[in-house]
Amino acid sequence: MASRPVPVRTILATIGLLLATYVVLELVVQARRVLIWAVIALFFAVALHPAVEVLQRRVPRCRRSVATLLVFFAAAAAVTAVIALLVIPLAQEGIRFADRLPALIGDVRAGRGPVGNLLERMHVLRYVQRHQTQIGAFATGLGTPALKFVRGAVATATGALTIFVLAYLMVLEGPKAIDRALALVDEAPAARIRRVGAACARTVNGYLTGNLLISFICGLLTYVMLLVSGVPFAGLLALFVALTDLIPLVGATIGAVVASAVAFVHSLPAGIGAIVFFIVYQQVENHLLQPVILSRTVKLNPLTVLLAVLIAAEVAGILGALLAIPVTGIIQVVLGDLWAHRGGRPLRLPMGTDKDKDSGNADRSGDPE
Repeated sequence: MASRPVPVRTILATIGLLLATYVVLELVVQARRVLIWAVIALFFAVALHPAVEVLQRRVPRCRRSVATLLVFFAAAAAVTAVIALLVIPLAQEGIRFADRLPALIGDVRAGRGPVGNLLERMHVLRYVQRHQTQIGAFATGLGTPALKFVRGAVATATGALTIFVLAYLMVLEGPKAIDRALALVDEAPAARIRRVGAACARTVNGYLTGNLLISFICGLLTYVMLLVSGVPFAGLLALFVALTDLIPLVGATIGAVVASAVAFVHSLPAGIGAIVFFIVYQQVENHLLQPVILSRTVKLNPLTVLLAVLIAAEVAGILGALLAIPVTGIIQVVLGDLWAHRGGRPLRLPMGTDKDKDSGNADRSGDPE
C-alpha cells in the first residue's frame, strides 16, 4: 500500500512553527536582562500587593494609585533606613581595616601572626616571592578597568529603577489585567484560577518575608556573638552571613565557614566559640525558625529543594538559587490543583480564607459530574 504524500500545507506549517520557536528563543536570549528584571519586579509586586490591599481596606477613600505609591515609598524608606544603619558601622570598620591592612600585610610577609605562620607552613610566601612580577601585573590589571566599573554601577542603578517602576505598575494595573483576562473564560474556571493564583501569591509572599526575617535573625545573632568574642570586623562578617543565609541549603554553611575561619585567625577560643554557635544556631533555625515561619507557606521535600536549587543555580546563577524555592512552591500548588481537580475533589490550599472557600464551592458546583 503506497503511503500518502505529506500535504504542502502541513510542511509549511511545520516550518513556520520551527521558525517561530527559533525567533521566540532568540528574543528570550537577547532580552534576558529585561526578563530577569521583570521576574524580580514580579516577586516584589507579589510581596507588596497585600499591603496595598490592607491600606485600601483601612482607608476606603484612598485611591489605588495613591495607596500603591504610599506602600512603595514606605518600603523604599524602610530599605534606605536599614542601609543607613548598616553603612555607618560598615564604613567605620572599613576604615579600621584599611588602617590595619599595611600591618597585616607586613606580618604576613614576615611570617608572623596566625595567618603568616599558616602561609609559611603552606609555602605560600615562597610562591609569592617567586611570582612577584606576575602578581604585580595582575594587580595592575585589576585597577585599570575603571570605565567598566562605572558602567556596571550605572547599569545596576538603571536596573533598580526599572525594577521599582515595573513592580509599581504590576501592583497598580495587575488586578485590572487579571480581571480582563479572566473575563474571557467561564465563571467556574475563573474562580479556580483566582483560588490557585491566590495560593501561589501567598506561597511567594510567605517565603520572601519569612526568608528575610530568618536571615535578619541570623545576621543579628552572628553580630552579637562576634562582638562578644572580640572578633574584628564583626559587622562585615555578620552582613556576609546574613546575605549568604538567603541562599537555600548551602548559604548558611558558607557563611558559617567564613566567619569561623576569621574567628580562628583572631584566636583559638573565638574560633571554637564560633563553631559551637553556628552548630547550635543551625539546629534552632532548621527545627524551630523555618518550620514556624515557613511551614504554612512552602512545604517542600528536602530532595525537591536540593534539585530545584541546583538546577536553578545552573540556569540563572545566584538569582536562580534565591528564587528556586518559591518557584518550586508555585509549581507544587499548580500540580496539586490539577491532580485534585482531576480526582473531582477541591485542593486544600494553605492559609485559605472564607473567600477562597466560597470560590472553591463555586468551582466545584460548576464542574460537570
